Amino acid sequence: MPVEKRTPIPVREAIERIVNEDIIMDIKTVDLTESLDYILAKDIVATYDIPRFDKSPYDGFAIRSKDTIEASGDYRVDFKVIDHIGAGSVSNVTVGEYEAVRIMTGAAIPKGADAVVMLEQTKEHASGFTIRKHFSPLENISLKGEETKTGDIVLQQGQRINAGAIAVLATYGYTEVSVYNKPSVAIIATGSELLDVADELEPGKIRNSNGPMISALSQSLGLTIETYKIQQDDLDTSIKTVSTALKEHDIIITTGGVSVGDFDYLPQIYEYLNANVLFNKVAMRPGSVTTVAVAEGKYLFGLSGNPSACYTGFELFVRTAVLKMTGAQAVYPQVVQATLMEDFTKANPFTRFIRAITTFDGNQMTVTPSGFNKSGAVVAIAHSNAMIMLPGGTRGYQKGFTVDVLLTETNSREHDLTL
Repeated sequence: MPVEKRTPIPVREAIERIVNEDIIMDIKTVDLTESLDYILAKDIVATYDIPRFDKSPYDGFAIRSKDTIEASGDYRVDFKVIDHIGAGSVSNVTVGEYEAVRIMTGAAIPKGADAVVMLEQTKEHASGFTIRKHFSPLENISLKGEETKTGDIVLQQGQRINAGAIAVLATYGYTEVSVYNKPSVAIIATGSELLDVADELEPGKIRNSNGPMISALSQSLGLTIETYKIQQDDLDTSIKTVSTALKEHDIIITTGGVSVGDFDYLPQIYEYLNANVLFNKVAMRPGSVTTVAVAEGKYLFGLSGNPSACYTGFELFVRTAVLKMTGAQAVYPQVVQATLMEDFTKANPFTRFIRAITTFDGNQMTVTPSGFNKSGAVVAIAHSNAMIMLPGGTRGYQKGFTVDVLLTETNSREHDLTL
């Protein structure tokens, strides 16, 4: 079989080719209690004003501001307390001249009052208190509708439902919510050298670490998974396995069998499936031979058999595709800048991704490679929470340099990818 020609493209272009595919999951309705980490399929609007009424943001006294005009450091104005209200209660009195109502945080402002005196601004006595500060109209009052008004969009389509979003949905009485369904994933670890996790090691064999790793990464995104085994390492069996997986799942991930060589079946499998290959080589290390294709409106990922390269491919391409499929507004990896804490002198002909540990000491973000960093490395992945991104065409970085860092152990992915 002839060796497939591979032309590398930049990482950004590879990601854009994935994002540009019009593959979106169906919409379904879920209960509020089950909506965490789904992506909203519709805008959520406020069903009433917040605050619903003028209210006090502090514990104190509701008064008429015009009664404080003469108050000063030299002259204290005296007020008589005529009522006491707590949060959830409403006063029936109307505040008159030099009168006040004791009020708790969140309670409605009584009639006649237009300012709130904080408790610590008063000097209390048996029948009331005195103050020496002039108050302006509406001072220390949270006005009706100042946060949101009825009909305002409070959560946007494409927004991930986090704990705060659930609080908003509950506030406005949404017991159910429309979301994008999450894709299911078929995982196919290929390679005649692979053993199951429970198998005894044999000469020339290794245990399958990529399958469990991809499974865990997929589950961290809330995806359902199914693992497939290719019983015989031949083209017909491989085609049959991938074809079956394609019928039953939304994303197909194969690992191994994507390096250029005589036993690479992926090109023929994609040809059989009439798949559109988006790219089959990326200008990056590790994972340059990562392949992504589309067939029957579904993504097929051919990730490297090397653990670090496989991990990098998932973080850059699979995660992005999942976010795009589920209607997310923010689909690109989150990138921050950090100070490099060790020399990294290796030249970078392609964009290099280095497993790393980021820390924040209160003043600056720092980053350190997490260990042995060749493409076959696996232990460094376990100790990393990020990947350092070094641009192609650079000849090494020294301690103290500022570098771009892609965060991997985080749920927040709001920033664009800069390469």
